[in-house]
Order: sequence, then structure tokens, then C-alpha cells
Amino acid sequence: MDFELDDEQKAAVEMAHDFALNELRPLAEEWDKKGEFPKDLILKKAADAGLTSAGIPEEYGGGGLDPLTSAMVFEEMFWGCAGLATSIGANNLAVAPILIAGTEEQKKKWLPRLSEGEAKLAGFCLTEPEAGSDVAGIKTTAKDEGDHYVLNGQKCFITNGGISDVYTVFANTDPEQGYKGLAGFIVGGDYEGISMGKHEDKLGIRASHTAEVFFDNVKVPKEDLLGGIGKAFYIVMNTLDQTRAGVAAGAVGIARAAFEEALDYAKQRVQFGSPIIMNQGISFKLTDMLMDIEAGRKLYYYAGWLAKKAAEGDKGARRNLSTGSSIAKAFCGDMAMRVTTDAVQVLGGYGYMKDYPVEKYMRDAKIMQIYEGTAQIQRLVMAANLMGMKELKQF
Repeated sequence: MDFELDDEQKAAVEMAHDFALNELRPLAEEWDKKGEFPKDLILKKAADAGLTSAGIPEEYGGGGLDPLTSAMVFEEMFWGCAGLATSIGANNLAVAPILIAGTEEQKKKWLPRLSEGEAKLAGFCLTEPEAGSDVAGIKTTAKDEGDHYVLNGQKCFITNGGISDVYTVFANTDPEQGYKGLAGFIVGGDYEGISMGKHEDKLGIRASHTAEVFFDNVKVPKEDLLGGIGKAFYIVMNTLDQTRAGVAAGAVGIARAAFEEALDYAKQRVQFGSPIIMNQGISFKLTDMLMDIEAGRKLYYYAGWLAKKAAEGDKGARRNLSTGSSIAKAFCGDMAMRVTTDAVQVLGGYGYMKDYPVEKYMRDAKIMQIYEGTAQIQRLVMAANLMGMKELKQF
């Protein structure tokens, strides 16, 4: 077992850290207050750095990073600013269904549009007002009209909703069939009939763009149907299995940023004649935060490794990926909430004020327990997988 990063991983992490430090952090406070994603200020820089296309294979113009290395990049990005990182990193989620289920023709048609140097955004259109965790409850319809499908419906809480150049959209071709009627589609952001609804005013990750998306008689060529009718439920589940390591990594990044701020403060803040880190109540809290972060990082490393091996065709990794990614996502989301809350506590009254960034980290951390499958859904997935488990091995 080798925990040392290889040269490609070291280079990717260093690049992402520098970008987060020099490009994201200087914008974080201002755009968190505004509650907007500064697309014109940051997107081209992120694209030129390869961050909007990191997970796209090199043959389609992307960075070709495997899921583990991509997750390491996400840790650095979320360390910089979780809001900005969410909008930039959403491309990774949106293109995953194309990589999983797309034909070679679809990949050649769509992936280069989001490739390195292209300042383009993508959106993953799954959630609806009445269909969040219950994917089979999707109400958006796709009607067969000969050489194309016609999409009608509403999506909500969509990262980059209404400002994306490409969407992966999930709709129901036959509502009476439940999940068997679901289908995925690749949809151009400029297609007639697509419009943006409410721009959400969020608690955290405020520098990301989150909005409703409406589809009003949107025509989609049949050639852009993903994987066939009835395959969408499995495409979605496989997509989330693949991307949850990145979400877990983002949670680690937020927690790490909060920990560093709390540690620095505890070394400098003097009470009763000594830095407060000399107080056991504070030092033990900091060590608990450190243990949480290190444990979370190892869990997302393992989930990312499973995703990498599964993508390479390893059947054993594929069997373990669902549980492994859910463990990482659930633990790291909960952990980020604990660590950021404790960081606010270490700073006391100052931590509650917007003069210090720890209150932002706490607000940002909450979403890590919610999007791409809530903490409770992760436990539901793990519990379901326990039904088929006979023993818990070390190998």
C-alpha cells in the first residue's frame, strides 16, 4: 500500500492549490456577499487551467484526470472557495453520464465543447420540485415525435441552471412505467424553449449559480438520447457513485480551510496570559478536528481509487464502489459540518462575525450533507448493500 502521490497527482494538486489561492480566495468574500457566480471574471481562467474539463479524457480535449486525482483537485478548489468551486466543478458531474453511457458519436459531438480552453459550463438536470431523492418520481416528460423528443418540465436547484452551454437532462418517456420510463438526454443550452427560472438565494456556496430551469417544448434529436429508454435510473446511480468521491473531497477542503483558520487564531489569541491553544479544551478540540479531516481524506482517497478501478473495468471495485463512495460522502459531509462548527467555537464571538471566514465555511459545509444524495440517502444506500454482505474483509 503506497500513500505517496505520483508525479501527475502532485502536479495537479499543486496547480489546483495555486489557482485556489490566487484566483478563488481573492473573489470569495465579495461574491459570497453578492450571491452570484462571477462567470466573466473566473470562468476563462478556470478553463485555461483545465479545471472545467479535468475529468474529460484527453482524446476529447480534456485533462484526462482519473476520479481519484480529480477528487484531489476538488479538495484544493473547495479549500479556496466552495461556492466558486461548485460552479466550476459542476462540469464534472454533468459530463459523467456522457462518459458512462454515451456513444462514441455523442462523446465526439459534445465533449470537445467543454474541453480545455473552452470557457463553457455544463449542468446536471435531475432534481425537481417533487423529485429529489426519489429519482423515479421525475415529472419532466419526453415525448417521442419521430426523429426527435420534445421535453417539457421544470428542474430546480440546478448548479449553472440557465447559464450552461450543455445540459444532461433526465425525463420520463412514460410516467406509468416509473423508473423504467426514465431516459437521459444531452441538450444544448441554446435550444429553443429553455429558460431560467428563480435564481436561488442560498445559505452557503453563495458564489455558485443555482437556479430553476424550464423546458417548454424543447426539441432534442434522437441521436442525443443517452443509453436508451429505461436506462436513466442506472446511469444516474452510476454517475453519483463515480462523483461522490469529489463531493467528499470538497467537504475535506472546506473543513481544512476552517481548521487552518482556527489553528492560527488559537496560536495568536491570548487569554489568561497564554495563547488559547495551551488550554486543553481548545487543543483537544483542534486535535479532534485534525483527526476528522485526516480520516475523511483517506475515505475519499479510497472511494476515488474504487471509482478509478471501476472505470477501468475492475468488477470487484465496481461492486464495492456504491458502498465506498456513500461512506466517504456521508462521513465527510457530516465531518465538515462538525469541523466548521468547532472552528466557529474556537474563535468564539469573532467566529460568529463576518470579519472572519469561519462563519462562511460553516454555511458552505451544510450543503455537503445535502447535494448529490443527502446524508440519510447515503445511509440508505449502505443499508441496502448490507443485505448482500456476508463478511467484512480487509481485502
